[in-house]
Amino acid sequence: MAIITYQSRQIHCDAILWDKDGTLLDFMQLWGKWAELLLGHMENYLHERGDSFTGSREKVMGTIYDHSGRLVGYDPRGPIAIASAPETVAILSWQLYSAGVPWDEAVQHITDFSRQAMEHMEQSRPVQPLPDLVPLLDSCRQAEVPMAVVTSDYTSEAIKHLRWSGLETYFTEIIGSDQVATGKPAPDLALLACQRLGVLPERTVLIGDSNADMQMGRHAGLDCCIGISPTAGVSGHLPDADIVIEHYGELQMLSMR
Repeated sequence: MAIITYQSRQIHCDAILWDKDGTLLDFMQLWGKWAELLLGHMENYLHERGDSFTGSREKVMGTIYDHSGRLVGYDPRGPIAIASAPETVAILSWQLYSAGVPWDEAVQHITDFSRQAMEHMEQSRPVQPLPDLVPLLDSCRQAEVPMAVVTSDYTSEAIKHLRWSGLETYFTEIIGSDQVATGKPAPDLALLACQRLGVLPERTVLIGDSNADMQMGRHAGLDCCIGISPTAGVSGHLPDADIVIEHYGELQMLSMR
């Protein structure tokens, strides 16, 4: 058992569950480039057909652009932040279907476009841990607190990204949405992680960056759901969090062993 301290609050925990993207890894570094590549493939394909996106480019996945068209952010409540991999394929395939592409062909095109984007990512490996994360993970390891990753990504992709970043060895379990019947905000991922770690949900803490993470934790009966929102003052998308932090320097880990 260990204690996480936040300001004057002390949170007893037997384990910590972590979301991956936007929580462990810088979201825009990894998925911003992927989204740009994928949307570019889609846009070119639609243009060749004499079509365009249904609605604005921003609303396809929840990407945000400045006045010059440069990608600068994402909607933490949008598909790019919350949707599982199968949901993302469905959302993007619908864009092609609405332009007249048969559904089976649309799904195949999106699968191919995503593969091409991921092949580019394999070369550049754009992963970066969030600031102050590694010292906190080190203190968790020293306190012998078991930790698991629970992500909407596929397990194989999550393992790969954590390996690229050098974070893989901190976690006893890495669990993707492909291992459960229902992804976030359902409790399945969190409950499976607790089961594998051999801990009670009511003695477990969750850290994530989306409200789907917070809802998953609440539905699973976790003791405390901590939201991270690195942009100062922008935490309205985390109404179900027990605590919202801007950076990991705000948390301290104390061992009770």
